Amino acid sequence: MAPHDQQTRTHADEGRGPTVGFDLDMTIVDTRPGIRAAYEALSAETGTYIDAALTVTRLGPPLEQELAHWFPDERIAEAAERYRELYPRYAIAPSPAMPGARQAVAAVRESGGRAVVVTAKHEPNAKLHLEHLGIEPDAVAGWLWAEAKAEALREFGASVYVGDHTGDVRGARTAGALSVAVPTGPCDAEELREAGADVVLTGGLGDFPGWFADYCSRRQNRPRGAEDGSSRDAG
Repeated sequence: MAPHDQQTRTHADEGRGPTVGFDLDMTIVDTRPGIRAAYEALSAETGTYIDAALTVTRLGPPLEQELAHWFPDERIAEAAERYRELYPRYAIAPSPAMPGARQAVAAVRESGGRAVVVTAKHEPNAKLHLEHLGIEPDAVAGWLWAEAKAEALREFGASVYVGDHTGDVRGARTAGALSVAVPTGPCDAEELREAGADVVLTGGLGDFPGWFADYCSRRQNRPRGAEDGSSRDAG
């Protein structure tokens, strides 16, 4: 895993609140307006047709997977590089925080825990989104998709991972973290349950603080070695 600007977790942290990982796109940030604008700019510059409205209905996987729908294989790397260069100009300002995002991060911090963002997005652009919105996680790890997210989740010692995509569910389960899903992206609640999510917050991150308070209470009271939580929906 590439180095990130986080403080390394130590065993001393285990007596504090839990470390919770969050996905970025459609979990913490509604990046649809910005991503659409960036694709429209890329299309205009390259002369390649891109259905930007369609692209934002399937956010989650790495950029190169989406570009493969519009560019021949030999042009994907170049198109991806240019898209990432255009991204700060077109995608940051139009993209708002998801409802409840600030409160969810704050709930983790107020518990004495750590909130970390683990995303498939180009890490510098992920950080720009968070800085623009004034959301300050303890660490950000980019360039990781699906099962590969487990690498960062383990490094951070995350016991919970919150995301909107079945790939996020797979990442959480690979890391041995509790998978908390929000149906605010391309995957609905049923898809997330079928993928193995332990918890589906049907009201999105607005439901997170209440669920998290209950999770922390169970975590404090559980017998040593017991599981952190059980499957349940909230909404």
